[in-house]
Formats: sequence, C-alpha cells, structure tokens
Amino acid sequence: MSTPNMKDFYDCVVIGGGPAGGTAAAIVAESGASTLLIERDPVPRFHVGESLMPECYWPLERLGLIDQVKRSGWQTKKSVQFVTHTGKESAPFFFREHDERECSTTWQVERSEFDKMLYDRASELGADCFDRTRLIDVQTEAGETPDQPVARAVVVKTADGTEKTIGCKVVVDATGQQAFLAGKMGLKEINPDLKKAAIWTYYRDAVRGEGDNDGATIILYTKSRDSWFWFIPQSRGITSVGCVGDNDYLLKGRGTPEEIFEEELANCPGLAPRLANATRVGKITTAKEFSYMTRRHAGPGWVLIGDALGFIDPVYSSGVYFALEMGVRAGDAIVDGLKKNDLSPEQLGNWTEDFKEGASRIRELVHAFYNKDFSIGRFMKEHPEYRGNVTDLLIGRVFHEDAGKMFPALDRSIEMARANAMSKADSMADTKPMST
Repeated sequence: MSTPNMKDFYDCVVIGGGPAGGTAAAIVAESGASTLLIERDPVPRFHVGESLMPECYWPLERLGLIDQVKRSGWQTKKSVQFVTHTGKESAPFFFREHDERECSTTWQVERSEFDKMLYDRASELGADCFDRTRLIDVQTEAGETPDQPVARAVVVKTADGTEKTIGCKVVVDATGQQAFLAGKMGLKEINPDLKKAAIWTYYRDAVRGEGDNDGATIILYTKSRDSWFWFIPQSRGITSVGCVGDNDYLLKGRGTPEEIFEEELANCPGLAPRLANATRVGKITTAKEFSYMTRRHAGPGWVLIGDALGFIDPVYSSGVYFALEMGVRAGDAIVDGLKKNDLSPEQLGNWTEDFKEGASRIRELVHAFYNKDFSIGRFMKEHPEYRGNVTDLLIGRVFHEDAGKMFPALDRSIEMARANAMSKADSMADTKPMST
C-alpha cells in the first residue's frame, strides 16, 4: 500500500487513530469525501481496553470486518462473570442464552492489532492515513456566538518534523482522553462520583474459566470492596489484570504502584488463586480520573467522538463499543452534512442525544456497581425477571426504550439493603454491653 501525499485541504480531518477515529474516517472516506486520518504514535501502538461488548458486531459488520476479526485468532468472549468480596463466583452471564445469533460471541482483542485493523480499513476505503503525526492546533474563527467557534484548519507536525497547516470543512476530535478540543474550549468535566484510578499489568498462564466461559471477562471485588479487579483473557496465553478504586484510596500515600497492586491482589480472594502459578509479563501501568463528560459535543465544523466526548468507567467494557458506535454515527452525520452543505452543530451532533441516553444506562449500572449496598447476585435472586435486561446491558444493547426498565427495581433493592444494614447495625449497638 503506497503512502499518499498529505494534501493542503480535505473535506474531513480525523485526529486520532483509535477505534472511534478509524471508524469515522472509514465511513466518511467510503462516501467519496476527501478524508485525512492522523495518529500521534506509530501504528500499531499499545492501548489498554481489550474487552469488546457483543454489540461491537454491528459497527464491525458495517465496516466489512467481521470475517477478518474471525480470522484474527483473538480469544472469543461468550460471557461475563462476577466474583464477590468473599470469593464466591456468580453463574456466568452467557450472551447466547439471551440471543442465539452469531452476534452474541465477541472477542478479547490485542488493541494494537485491533486499532491497526481499523486504521488500515480507513486507508482501504480511501482515507489518507498518517501516523507519527502530532496535532499542534485546531485553527478556529469566530462563529455566530462566542462559545461556538468555527473549525477551519488543523496544524500538524509530520513524521519528518515538518509543520503543516491543512484546511478542512470538518474536524473530528478522536484524541482520546487527551480530548484536545474539549481542553481548548473548556468543555471537559470530571464526574465527581467516579474519580477513579486504575493499576494494571499482564500475566501468562493465569487460570481461566472452563468451557465456553474460558474467555469470560471476570469482575472480582476485593475483601473491603474499596477496589475491584478486571480479569480479561487474551490470546497466546496472556491475561490482562487491572485494579480500579477511588483515586485517593488507590494511589495516595501507599507506596509504588507495584506495591499497591500486590497489596490489593492479596486482598482479593477470588483472584489470587487464578494467578498463583502465573507469570507477570507486563509492566505496571496507572491511569487516574478517567470518568468525565463534555458539555458540548459538536460545533460549526467540528465534532467530538470516542473518549474525546466522554468516558464512563472500565467496569463493563463499554469503551470500545461506544467508540465504534460514535464513529459510525458521527461519520454518517458528516457524510449527510457534506452532501447538504450543512456542517452546523445541529447536523454534526444530531446523533449525540440519543447516544447519551443509551450510554446513561451503562453509567447508572456503573454507579450501582460502586454502591456497597448493591449485589448483582442478590438483585438477580430478587428479580429473576430482569436477567434478560441485565444481559442486555452487559451486551451493550442500550439504545432502545426498555433498556432501563430494571432500574426502579434496582434502586429499591439498594435502598432495602441499606435499610437492613442500618437496622442490623442499630440492633448490634443495642445489644452491646455497657462499660462500667
């Protein structure tokens, strides 16, 4: 595949070669619009976030990549499982029990390979793709209102160190948690209730589930429930293992990240046996305060997608699916806008409210997960009629009216558990002998 020359003007410039950027660039380029995709790092590049939701099937099908994914050799994922703070394992949530179609099997991917597949697909469909190309600035001019600047060009530094200004009709910010435009325009807001941190690494020969549960994403609480671990089996015998907790709890005043990780591992009865004979093969990596949303998601000639628009939490592995979905939706809005010569915020962001409504259901489930009065096992025993609804959320099937129907019952379950815990505490206080 020959490398194109970077032109001075494009219909659409996409900044960031992750799942959101690669998808958007592919959709726009396929329409025949001139498209530039730039990525700061060399492609392929490392990234965490290996677990796909089953609903990733549909954007991958849209891109014509299902057969390629099947041939990839990545670990298949057919279920999700939870392990309590005492080490008790829930029954796996097998996706096929809710939907027998092929789309119920998904994958645990190597993100360097997965993202490169999307990057290459954008190129195959006509996008000019350049890695090792760093964004310096997005040039804007005054719009109709002071808070709505119009994107007109990007300034980049290419692999050979040359600085170049490229005019365009639309800028797509897919810069991930760097969130370039959100930072430039002051749009990024940290979620005060989800100020979390993560420490993660990789192991070889960890003990996995059995049979069809061998590729399951497993979520494991620590004894104190002040943190939890993800366990994501990948191909080639490698497993991604990460610990998540409040930023202050996990990273402040506790030693090195490696020391903290080992302390938390010792505090996780469900995980330690799985790693007893495993060998750590990756460095310890940290991230913090990664849950946020942007106040605006599109403006005249620009739109935010992927983590540049917002990120919820890693617990239900929604990040890659939401990135792919945003890439498709934003790509379609751009293609339609270019045809109509309408690149207004309303046109470029016409998908964002529906998307946020669906994403809010995952956010609500995340908030429940971090509530110590919540137990998904107890909720399933109390309300077996909602097992399909829970599985819908774990699949990523959140963009329909009934996706949130279980939440009133879930809220009542949490309130009852809290009331019972308070009643038990009061009873113990009443029976405690008085000191003399």
